[in-house]
Amino acid sequence: MYDPVHALIHANPKFQQLVRRRERLAWTLSAVMLSLYIAFILLVAFRPDWLGARIWPELPVTWGIPAGIGLIISAFVLTGIYVHRANGEFDRLTRELLEEVAR
Repeated sequence: MYDPVHALIHANPKFQQLVRRRERLAWTLSAVMLSLYIAFILLVAFRPDWLGARIWPELPVTWGIPAGIGLIISAFVLTGIYVHRANGEFDRLTRELLEEVAR
């Protein structure tokens, strides 16, 4: 089934720009998150003594707790970055593209 509207959208340079920017951002954020997870796993594997060391001698809190919490928070932050860009730049490009195709 051939749909001329879809063909117009796919041929539009703004669509190509939107796809490239969105993919670049998604891959970059994914690489950052994967790097953080790998770093955490490497810490667990090769420096468990550091993760198990107390932050302050009088407290039972070890370095592993803030490292794990930081990893979880980083996932939320990276998701927030993507949502911010998607709701701003990507939505604007989509609107411009649809207005151009509707003409």
